[in-house]
Amino acid sequence: MRYSEDHKAQTHQRIIDEAARLFRRDGVGATGLQPLMKTLGLTHGGFYAHFKSKDQLVETALRQAAQELDKVTAEIQAGPTPLPAFIASYLSDAHRANPGTGCPLPTMSAELGQRGQASPITDEVVSNRLALIEASLQGEDAAQQSVLILSALVGALILSRSVSDPELSDRLLHSTRELLIEQANVTPSA
Repeated sequence: MRYSEDHKAQTHQRIIDEAARLFRRDGVGATGLQPLMKTLGLTHGGFYAHFKSKDQLVETALRQAAQELDKVTAEIQAGPTPLPAFIASYLSDAHRANPGTGCPLPTMSAELGQRGQASPITDEVVSNRLALIEASLQGEDAAQQSVLILSALVGALILSRSVSDPELSDRLLHSTRELLIEQANVTPSA
């Protein structure tokens, strides 16, 4: 049975979508090609009709995850309080509970950095987030503050996901969120 070109493009996109979800949820190393393809009802050998290697899929899927984050961020930026809204969304219970649909930075940073496989996509995501945060801040130290805020966002999310005590998880997430929003709402004196 022959498939149309459209079918191949749709299958290609399904692989990217599922990989982006699984890489964020389970990590790159823990996501095997065979289980990934089986989840989609496809064969392991069929993977190579779409990608040269898992590394190519990782780059493609993480780029898509970054683009999804950009869309969400753009929606938040359109609101009346962009930085506090971004912080509240990033450090929300829903984001903590759904890593497969959230920001790729916790996975990318922890796993790829640990393996010594830094990615230009990580550079892009970090740079974009820093620019977004910095643009929302005022004062000469906005660049430094943006680094602190982004680091606290990613760190608090990773820690809140990694502890077994629900109260500690909530404390890590909610305390960081409240302190960062308070910091974001402070206008430094000239």
